[in-house]
Amino acid sequence: MFKRMMKGGQKKPSKSESNDGYGPPASEVNPSAAVVVPPPSGKIEPLPLFRDVPVSERQNLFLRKLQICCHTLDFTDTMKSVREKEIKRQTLMELVEFIQSSSSKITEICQEEMIKMVSVNIFRCLPPAFHENTGQDATDPEEEEPCLEPAWPHLQLVYEVLLRYVVSSDTDTKVAKRYIDHSFVLKLLDLFDSEDPREREYVKTILHRVYGKFMVHRPYIRKAINNIFYRFIYETERHSGITELLEILGSIINGFALPMKEEHKLFLVRALLPLHKPKPVAVYHQQLSYCISQFVEKDFKLADTVIRGLLKYWPVTNCQKEVLFLGELEEVLEATQAAEFQRCMVLLFRQIARCLNSPHFQVAERALFLWNNEHIVGLIAQNRTVILPIIFEALEKNVQSHWNQAVNGLTVNVRKMFLEMDAELFEECQRQYLEKEAKAKEVEELRELNWKRLADAAALNGPDMITA
Repeated sequence: MFKRMMKGGQKKPSKSESNDGYGPPASEVNPSAAVVVPPPSGKIEPLPLFRDVPVSERQNLFLRKLQICCHTLDFTDTMKSVREKEIKRQTLMELVEFIQSSSSKITEICQEEMIKMVSVNIFRCLPPAFHENTGQDATDPEEEEPCLEPAWPHLQLVYEVLLRYVVSSDTDTKVAKRYIDHSFVLKLLDLFDSEDPREREYVKTILHRVYGKFMVHRPYIRKAINNIFYRFIYETERHSGITELLEILGSIINGFALPMKEEHKLFLVRALLPLHKPKPVAVYHQQLSYCISQFVEKDFKLADTVIRGLLKYWPVTNCQKEVLFLGELEEVLEATQAAEFQRCMVLLFRQIARCLNSPHFQVAERALFLWNNEHIVGLIAQNRTVILPIIFEALEKNVQSHWNQAVNGLTVNVRKMFLEMDAELFEECQRQYLEKEAKAKEVEELRELNWKRLADAAALNGPDMITA
């Protein structure tokens, strides 16, 4: 409750209104779409139903109802303007039904006014996040209580109006793109930072439909999403809608044509792979992993790039992130061919060896589960002469000294698998390991002997030479 009270402070401006380099150039902004419409004056009075007026009067009635819905009301006080709120809610419901019924085609003037009404209602300053308003350190986004929008009963209906308009078969994209332009799309993308998950879900559905219907907007939408990711990765590490944006991208990537454009490959390298870096990656990792695996399934030659990218951003001290990375790695390896595997296998299995010896049992266990995948085992078997020498020491250390019994048992199984795969190679690796251990023991004994000699020499020269 305290968090919600604190959120009533200074509002943060939408990102498209700030001069941060992420918005479109001034030349791209259509002044007619950047709606700054003052709220209508006067009282809200109910209007007749569409079915109660002649067909010839319905377009005019539609415009009057839109005018009513342009009134902005204060929803923070539930006792304020109760009658007006109910009239607006009923009017919005009628607009949704009218658009959905397709009883008559909406004129261009009505379309323009409808988008203005939608803009007046949904394009607003979002409340600041809790840490922004209080000055406290940012907490885990998963632990924060979301700030629910008090005006949602009306906002939901406004979003329904927009959604029905976008998906309607009567909507002509050549006309609609005059009103749903780049400026509108950019403001819509800003709404992904809303803390209300219900709003983000609607924005996701609408943007996805816009992307599918308005081909002219597709490059711009991808570029704008790119900019959101860049800002999130390199500046803020705070954004409420990364998950939803990745869900849209998962569908977009699935539809990429082959051969894949260079633009899409750059997006993978510059935006998607660096999304593994921010601390809150666990919040959106499932969707990110799906996008990454889609790229590899589309073009198997990208497997080497993806695996090297994962290794570049591999967590050092966060064990939970390591478990997530290992799971994603298995999905990528599932779609990896032998040639791409050979390019990165040395670096890859050096990292897997470190994971095998992790004192965190979930990390070690997840790394050992890779050997439960037949495709991965097949790749390892083909390249066992390179891989086994890299991980043999890690396997032996687990068998001898890992504290967790489950990890110990899984390691024994993997060790046995290599023995059955190539007994001669296994024995050679074991011989080299024993020689290395013996040599290390000799070096340690020699070091202890040298220290003992130094101590004895110091004792002969007097007690002052011996330090504690």
